[in-house]
Amino acid sequence: MSRWLQSGLRRDVCITIASLDDPTVSGVKRALEKQYETRVRPKTFHGAIDGLESQGVVVRTADGARERIRLTETGENGIREQFEWMSDALTD
Repeated sequence: MSRWLQSGLRRDVCITIASLDDPTVSGVKRALEKQYETRVRPKTFHGAIDGLESQGVVVRTADGARERIRLTETGENGIREQFEWMSDALTD
């Protein structure tokens, strides 16, 4: 597995994007805060999004007042590899 993420926040952002039907940047932040049961600092969150975008893991598109976000094929593959690694570690 390649080193495709540099932080747990980036990993969790990708998982959250994958879990939402129609993800927006603000919707991902809200869902993540609900999961964490605490506030995520905007600067930290947007830094994670910027890093994922620069790595080619996510793509953002403007849609009126909303900013949509989706995983790229690289992002989807990364999540699958991460899941397999974690599953293997738990079953061994």
